[in-house]
Amino acid sequence: MINNDRLIRLRYALDLKNDEMVEIFELGGMTVTKEEVGEMLTKPNDSYSDDLEEAEETVDDETVERFLNGLIIYKRGKQEPKPGQPERPELSGDEWINNVLLKKLRIALKLTSEDMLEVFDQAGVHVTKGQLSALLRKKGHKHYKDCGDKFARSFLKGLTVRYRG
Repeated sequence: MINNDRLIRLRYALDLKNDEMVEIFELGGMTVTKEEVGEMLTKPNDSYSDDLEEAEETVDDETVERFLNGLIIYKRGKQEPKPGQPERPELSGDEWINNVLLKKLRIALKLTSEDMLEVFDQAGVHVTKGQLSALLRKKGHKHYKDCGDKFARSFLKGLTVRYRG
């Protein structure tokens, strides 16, 4: 799954308008226009195939993460940093983007582990607490597991059922 697809599915699941997307990007520290958002929400022609090598993504991981950071602020409000904390959250760098997606959506939407398991169930995927815990751990932890595209796609599908169903 390419990043364009992640943004498209997330926008649909949460029923966000282009104006809201622009505002969320700005809250995440990235200035974009409505036209640029429109381009981000367009799938490249090759992305309809399942071959990830063929599909060329126009949105990078940093852009998705900045959007997710903005979504947290949009949904929960700006949190003043505590003494010694950086002003802006650092980008996770080498962490798998699907894991970042799950973590940040959990924060933005105030989801508990039980809520997340329900979202997966609504998408028709059974995930255990242990599996979910492994997906939400920090990279480098001995029980960390990369979140595959199937899990991320299923979670976004479950969010669609939950928020639009």
